Amino acid sequence: MNLKNAILLVWGFIGTFNKLQAQQLAQLESPDKSISLQVFLSAAGEIKYEIQRSGVNVIQPSALGVMMKGHDFTQALKLLKTSKPVRITENYQTRNAKKSSILYQANQLVMSFANGEEKKMDLIFRLSNDGAAFRYYFPWINDHETIVKELSSFAFDKNTSAWLQPMSEAKTGWQQCHPSYEEHYLQDIPAGTPSPLKSGWVYPALFKTNDTWVLITEAALDGTYCGTRLINDPASPVYSIGFADPREVFTGGGYLPKNNKPWFTPWRIITIGSLKTIAESTLGTDLAPAALVKDASFVKPGKASWSWINSKDDSITFSEQKKYIDYACDMHWQYCLIDADWDTKIGYEKVAELSAYAKQKNVGLLLWYNSAGDWNTIAYHPKDKLLTKEGREKEFSRLQAMGIKGVKIDFFGGDGQSMIQYYIDILNDAAKYKLLVNFHGATLPRGWQKTYPHLMTAEAIYGMEMVTFDQQAADKQANHCAMLPFTRNAFDPMDFTPMNLTGLTSSNCTRKTSPAFELALSVLFLSGIQHYAQGPEGMLQVPDDVKALLRKLPENWDDVKFLEGYPGKYAVFARRSGNRWYIAGINGDKTEKKIDLDMALFRKSKATLFTDGKKSELFSKTILNTTKQKKLDLLLNANSGFVMVLE
Repeated sequence: MNLKNAILLVWGFIGTFNKLQAQQLAQLESPDKSISLQVFLSAAGEIKYEIQRSGVNVIQPSALGVMMKGHDFTQALKLLKTSKPVRITENYQTRNAKKSSILYQANQLVMSFANGEEKKMDLIFRLSNDGAAFRYYFPWINDHETIVKELSSFAFDKNTSAWLQPMSEAKTGWQQCHPSYEEHYLQDIPAGTPSPLKSGWVYPALFKTNDTWVLITEAALDGTYCGTRLINDPASPVYSIGFADPREVFTGGGYLPKNNKPWFTPWRIITIGSLKTIAESTLGTDLAPAALVKDASFVKPGKASWSWINSKDDSITFSEQKKYIDYACDMHWQYCLIDADWDTKIGYEKVAELSAYAKQKNVGLLLWYNSAGDWNTIAYHPKDKLLTKEGREKEFSRLQAMGIKGVKIDFFGGDGQSMIQYYIDILNDAAKYKLLVNFHGATLPRGWQKTYPHLMTAEAIYGMEMVTFDQQAADKQANHCAMLPFTRNAFDPMDFTPMNLTGLTSSNCTRKTSPAFELALSVLFLSGIQHYAQGPEGMLQVPDDVKALLRKLPENWDDVKFLEGYPGKYAVFARRSGNRWYIAGINGDKTEKKIDLDMALFRKSKATLFTDGKKSELFSKTILNTTKQKKLDLLLNANSGFVMVLE
């Protein structure tokens, strides 16, 4: 027996022993009784919980508790009372998620504890049919308090596998722009594997324990808390909540959670079930607070043209942007994004002229900004205009008067509490001036798009732009894309900037994915505004029937069905808009993949299938009568894909 296995064996024995010594305080079941939770208190007053699915442990006995400066809520705790379980029900609408109308139902249990000072801590648990969530509440706070550590942990069986993205270290990367959630995922690794970048793992974090899939994330993150990540000791498959790096702060601000009034911490979310459960779950938005924007009539999802992905900084000229406005108009896309340095290369007055021109074409303009204060050295501009409320109000008011529809704000400095407050301050002020928001070089949204529906998308991904810089990124793209519906894009909108149909025009890199693979990303990936990598010159090569598909592609979706897939290997999803179903599939594996489609599931009479073309053709189109052909077998080559429209 090697040392690691010996340590795991000892850890498992201690966990079992501690559980036997602990007193079970409460039990809670999901509405369908498939998921159950037990809460224990040790003789030392330490809180533990565990979760089963169909009677089998998914989360092994795991620690709970919080350490504040001067106040310990990790030990010597005593139970004051346990509420009766209550049913929580919420119906909400969204235009920036897997579904447009969502019903959330869960059973909730509240347990009140007191520490040695007789100060109170509530633990709030919820179980839905697709997972669990918990958070802490401190009702007594009326002066500044700081949390220095959160003990919340997620212990797995030693045979668990994981699909995880490393958190990058603060102040590393190009122009010290990390962390920005832009790393490739480590796939199917043993739980307990140390992060290669030594800063933990980002959300959502995917695990497979026995036959159950688990996806961990957080929601209800406000300006009182830092964004967190998972950290682990490589000696055991236990993952704990980790706080932001002290360097990840707004100028002069702090990184630790702090508050001066009664305090709810963010929800810790554990989605539990089959891979279909993970793919179709909405828990990441279910646990986010309801929309705070009273008038959301200006929030309109859509698609955007974008010159920078094709011709980089040299494309930020008046004539080039006018061309991309015409391109968006021709494609019936709603937006055109003008990227960095527009304030000097074009100028405010000429951008206002472009905005008026775009309005005549039924296209809205989006403008790029540098968020940065002293947390990076990036020179792109406009810069430093958004750092204060007064600056934001002045700039956003000016943009509103110019008819600008939204802003893309780039190069944030991490997840510290003060930086999270900066994100939220931007969202609040942008709403006042009816501006849509896209965060780049940024943190994971964590359900913010529900609370702030004008947050249309966020990068927080190793996206298509990296494929234009690095051949290794191009080589890994297919596999990387096949990871994202199960992880990064599972709950939150993702600005991957997908769909390069005809080749990268400004890159020495060779694209390894097929045209049909790229077309499939337009359906597979979710983003409130989808910025397409395809430029107008390349679009001239695209067949009219594919262009017609892209002109009619819905701006948002009403429903989703997971059909087939496996993280990093392949993904086949169906999305509904109105009466039409769109099925998209990609093969991210190095070998061909057979896909079996049950057409009867959708009850439609006609299907239009787009696959890769033969010889010099980009695409092949097939019309199917699905009242007669109820089954379809597709063979996808490596790095290939397809799109099907059923009506």
